[in-house]
Amino acid sequence: MLDLKAYREKSMKKYHIITGGMGFIGSALVWKLNEMGIDTIIIVDSPDKPDSWKNIANLRFYDIVSKEDFLTIVEKNALKKSISGILHMGACSDTTEKNASFLLENNYQYTKKIALAAIKNNWRFVYASSAATYGNGPDFIDNESNLSSLKPLNMYGYSKYLFDLWAYRNGFLKKIAGLKFFNVFGPNEYHKGEMRSVVVKKFFEIQQTDSARLFKSYKQEYPDGEQKRDFIYIKDAVEMTLFIYFKPRVNGIFNIGTGIARSFNDIVRCIFNILGKKEKIQYIEMPDVIKNSYQYFTQADISKIRKAGYKKELFSLESGIEDYIKKYLLSENPYLKIQS
Repeated sequence: MLDLKAYREKSMKKYHIITGGMGFIGSALVWKLNEMGIDTIIIVDSPDKPDSWKNIANLRFYDIVSKEDFLTIVEKNALKKSISGILHMGACSDTTEKNASFLLENNYQYTKKIALAAIKNNWRFVYASSAATYGNGPDFIDNESNLSSLKPLNMYGYSKYLFDLWAYRNGFLKKIAGLKFFNVFGPNEYHKGEMRSVVVKKFFEIQQTDSARLFKSYKQEYPDGEQKRDFIYIKDAVEMTLFIYFKPRVNGIFNIGTGIARSFNDIVRCIFNILGKKEKIQYIEMPDVIKNSYQYFTQADISKIRKAGYKKELFSLESGIEDYIKKYLLSENPYLKIQS
């Protein structure tokens, strides 16, 4: 628990709260804020992965507090004047999680509680939604008025969808911003196990076996390995997130993607090329547990964030994978760190 008395008395600064700050996107946000010269950061997390501490070992921040303690602080309104904003990245991100009660409490109810506190105290509140809320589309347009028509394919996507819908129906999307992250890949995802990106999983597979296995397609319009997703490099994802965060009048739902769908074949061919290995791809059966909830195509419409003023050029799939492999995966220290 934070020493609230010392916290208030010794600092007139306003702090940036990052929930899930030891996780993939959360720790990358700490890194980017550090790159901007900001270390007035409180990380909120209750990590269940033993290696997640490595994500923040090279970074600067003020303190770490558990998600349970932070909720108590928020509910008691103990840090009313000390918080600048909340980047709420903390949630269960396992798309195969079946425990509905767990997902509803972690991804829906918890988010409601801290969102209401942020709105009450006029703190900036930006939260992670997910492209999983779109289901199989066919449209991936971040228009709040279309929310009620979305059909998520799994309980994870549904838990994220419920908060989007609650925020919209209560008029809160005029005051807060929700970000629908598409397929993010990059350094600091190593602790995620099976939820790691296909990029890092195929990198290690190709390194170790000189071959890559991809799922067969069960839809005629998609040849094997030609299932497509919108893959966005973590460095672009955090830049877009902080662009929204530091613009308090820019609110609503925003897609965080590239706007270009690429195939799994494209990914492994890129990795083979970077590693200088001969291409060898085997197509295997898809597990039954994901077969009925598998997304064959996702592609973010990013015109909304562009219209809001985000002008930066994005990494291509090839340049993102190259940066990831050469600067991190082939490095002795593969984590995001502050340049000395």
